[in-house]
Amino acid sequence: MKQNDTLQLDRFLSEELVNLFQSMGRTAHVRSEHAYLVGGIVRDILLGRKSADYDVAVEGKAIALARQIARNYRVGVKTHPHFGTARLFFKKYRLDLVTARRERYARPGALPVIEAATILDDLARRDFSINAIAISLAPETIGNILDPHGGRDDLSRQQVRILHPGSFRDDPTRILRAIRYEQRLGFSLEHQTSHHLLADLKYLREVTGERLWHELELILEEECAECILERADKLGVLAELRTPLHMDRWLISRFAQARRIHRETLSLPGVYLALVASRLTAEEVEEFISRFRPPGWAARVMRQAVRLARRMEDLRRPRLRPSKVYHLLKGYLPEAVRGIAVASDSKMILKRTDIYLWELADIRPELTGDDLQKMGVSPGRKMGQILARLRDASMDGMVTNRKQEQDLVRRLL
Repeated sequence: MKQNDTLQLDRFLSEELVNLFQSMGRTAHVRSEHAYLVGGIVRDILLGRKSADYDVAVEGKAIALARQIARNYRVGVKTHPHFGTARLFFKKYRLDLVTARRERYARPGALPVIEAATILDDLARRDFSINAIAISLAPETIGNILDPHGGRDDLSRQQVRILHPGSFRDDPTRILRAIRYEQRLGFSLEHQTSHHLLADLKYLREVTGERLWHELELILEEECAECILERADKLGVLAELRTPLHMDRWLISRFAQARRIHRETLSLPGVYLALVASRLTAEEVEEFISRFRPPGWAARVMRQAVRLARRMEDLRRPRLRPSKVYHLLKGYLPEAVRGIAVASDSKMILKRTDIYLWELADIRPELTGDDLQKMGVSPGRKMGQILARLRDASMDGMVTNRKQEQDLVRRLL
């Protein structure tokens, strides 16, 4: 493709999306503004890949345009006035609008100072050439490609390239993104990009834990998270992050195993975190949490994984009744349970934790508190103890119907 090439969007996107983008382009035009598809969706269209990223840059006021589109389509909208961005919530996807801008960095690792600018300025401030391509949505030029930094050439060369030598110093989190894109797309780091990445690793120390966690979470959500982390480890990135995480063969294989037996009701990133924590001490987990400042759910998974790892030997005991399995694991997050089970290298533990996660956790006796009151049990501690005994008996197959539960209650009374 040449610089003035034009894409037929309906060849790559659903009719619903094409209609939306055409409407957005017309609405922006009426407002004397110009809208462009940018970022991941453009890259993935050019690669012939499915995309989950829908980003639009606006030469104008992105928030005002987003609100007008939200009214037209009757969808939700969330705005971030400080950054001039907005998110539209459609049933099947989300769409981000951003005001075209330029950025200035006061120091390495600092958040940028932002000011409105042209689409060319906006493309020039992006992380890599393959993400610095735009497609016009204006009615007269819809489908026209803007590629001022040779991104399409880098796509054909299958390489990830920064736009200028100071890119990683401006935003050191681009180091993690470079590795993530390289591994996701099966690309290589361009030679000078690789050189600057290694030279600028030290600037990762200047980045806040929250921003580093955001990048780490995106890695954990990738199709092959261990591939990205292994590459980061070999390049010295994990060591520079001052984390005890080390991607050796054992951990790599456990990530892959967790993914093979994954069920969608569990958070796979949470299972990965439990696997990481399974080989750490409580003190090392606290250091990790202090460094990266993860959200509450992630911190709980890691802390619980450390405690649960000490109880795994109890789950190896022969002839362990289901109710005993339940009480050993009760109160632990499912992701911590699954992660530690995978880390145990025990088929028996995996089987027992599966029974807990998918069967025992949902077992309830037929009799309720109201039923017990009718049988003469007053509300309080004793009622709670009887309900717990009924649940245990149900788990162990000692009672299988309402009459047997009633008989057990009479014996207990």
